[in-house]
Amino acid sequence: MAVSSPRSSPRQIIPPEPPVWKKFLSNLSRIPWTWRITVGYLTVMLFVPITAMFLKAGTEPPAKFWQIATSPIALATYDVTFTTSVIASLFNGVFGTLIAWVLVRYKFPLKRIIEASVDLPFALPSAVAGLTLATVYSDNGWVGSLLAPLGIKVSFTRLGVAVAMTYISLPFVVRTVQPVLQEMEREIEEAAWSLGASQWQTFWKVIFPPLFPTILTGIALGFSRAVGEYGSTVIIASNTPFKDLIAPVLIFQRLEQYDYSGATVIGTVLLLISLVLLIGINLLQAWARRYDTK
Repeated sequence: MAVSSPRSSPRQIIPPEPPVWKKFLSNLSRIPWTWRITVGYLTVMLFVPITAMFLKAGTEPPAKFWQIATSPIALATYDVTFTTSVIASLFNGVFGTLIAWVLVRYKFPLKRIIEASVDLPFALPSAVAGLTLATVYSDNGWVGSLLAPLGIKVSFTRLGVAVAMTYISLPFVVRTVQPVLQEMEREIEEAAWSLGASQWQTFWKVIFPPLFPTILTGIALGFSRAVGEYGSTVIIASNTPFKDLIAPVLIFQRLEQYDYSGATVIGTVLLLISLVLLIGINLLQAWARRYDTK
């Protein structure tokens, strides 16, 4: 009797592994199109220019990079830029908060016009703002003619740079503080008054503590804007080295002289400082949110 041999099982065929680029396209097709557009737009508009700046700066030898970044004229421009930016942002921290308080807590004629005028530095071209400030604060201008007999000169001085930075950074404080003031409940203030607290005590012990992180955020945003200002300061200042020359104007002067290495190095320094400021602003906002949840 013949014994039939067992049937051999069919051999399992394993399909070949698809190429990596096909896997990438397959995974990419599953991502929502809104997310893809967002990432693509941010990559082209933000990440690529920043990366290109760092790559360009990386081509410079470290010794030359340090020499340009710490040259006497560069250090002088850092001093003027950051000193005047700090002064302008702190000045706006006080008066911007006061303006936001008046706009939220009081009703008066022409309130809408005044509130809309707060955003004027956003809409007005910076060169036009610089021309306007230089005209008003010159020795023959409306304000400059009043300050000249007192020995105070604004146009073509470091004080003029501070005035321009104060002008362009004011809306950041007002528009940051204003929504927080609108959300504050008046009943809390009335409860403090009913317990015998004066208006000054109510402000410092009830209103100011939750408002303080928001004020700091507005100051930081205004400072970041003032550091990069060019259009208004280049007109109202004399742009003299070691006097009132700021870093953005120095970058433009380097480009006019075809000194691309110098412009790239100084621009990279400002970019690094801006990134540090961005991290600080995010930390302040996180602190403010944590304070609000308590």
